[in-house]
Amino acid sequence: MRGGRKPGNRGVIERYLPWLPVTESTPVVSLGEGSTPLIYAPKLSERVGKGCEVFVKYEGLNPTGSFKDRGMTVAVSKALERGAKTLICASTGNTSASAAAYAARAGITCAVVLPAGKIASGKMMQAIAYGARIVAIEGNFDEALAIVRALGHREGFAIVNSINPDRIAGQKTAAFEIVDELGDAPDLHLLPVGNAGNITAYWAGYCEYHAAGKAARRPRMIGFQATGAAPIFRGEIIVRPETIATAIRIGNPASWAQANRAIAESGGAIDVVSDEEILAAQRWLASTEGIFVEPASAAPIAGLLRAAGGRGESRFTASSIPVGCRIVCTVTGHGLKDSDVIASSIRSPVPIAPNESAVLPAIEAMRS
Repeated sequence: MRGGRKPGNRGVIERYLPWLPVTESTPVVSLGEGSTPLIYAPKLSERVGKGCEVFVKYEGLNPTGSFKDRGMTVAVSKALERGAKTLICASTGNTSASAAAYAARAGITCAVVLPAGKIASGKMMQAIAYGARIVAIEGNFDEALAIVRALGHREGFAIVNSINPDRIAGQKTAAFEIVDELGDAPDLHLLPVGNAGNITAYWAGYCEYHAAGKAARRPRMIGFQATGAAPIFRGEIIVRPETIATAIRIGNPASWAQANRAIAESGGAIDVVSDEEILAAQRWLASTEGIFVEPASAAPIAGLLRAAGGRGESRFTASSIPVGCRIVCTVTGHGLKDSDVIASSIRSPVPIAPNESAVLPAIEAMRS
């Protein structure tokens, strides 16, 4: 194809240009992000009952395997437009992989500041493969972000964490896609909450579409944090956050105030789920619906399953779910991004003879 649009998947900037802070002169850096599937989940819908329909927005099928790519295409494009030579970010993993990939695409460098020993190996390998300059600190994500904020004022640097409003602008396109596909906003939208940029972005997207008459309603936003990393739920900074869900292991979210605003304006809630509930939900979603997500992504699934089962004390309960409602759960990252926990629990199969008479009994034994 000579001239005009090149064949291939359109990225979110091309699809939603009028809704984004870009112009025709912005040098677009894209990997064809967005257009991720909104998957109807029949077995999860059955578990919820009440005639409800549950859909899973599978953001793990973005180019680097997480939702971060939506915001990164806008943030990096705008950084190039402003003359940046180096992208810089703090990361629990997904941001580093996305920033490094888009920096490689743009032909500029990427520096990542991350907490030592707190990053899933799959995400670390991505950032290394994309050519990022990685600096590990003896501290947590919040301390890494403080360093990045300070360095970001230097000439030639561009911060690409979600404190950058261009990131939020790109991430709101997921809400646009959901409305475009369903014909309206869902009644409830559930998602994991770490640095709180995503819940902020979704709410912004739903509000913009509603104001423009493209959606008749706005959903209640329900966010889930891990029990050991739940600053918004507890209303206090967690100095040493701990959870198996590395992507939401954050004790002082940068978008805390904006998330609270989204919760208040939508009539939603922030709730918590335990690591045990997260891992159980991760396994259930993979083995029952065929959707493999990283642990942090399973947090909203865990919360929904608990509410549907009427188990435990929580802010989001069965009574929070209206009869006949539509529910969307955003799962933010692919399971291969953070497979360390599952890998550690797997026992290698014992080799058997290479013939039908040996293999068939082995298969039959698995059925029983």
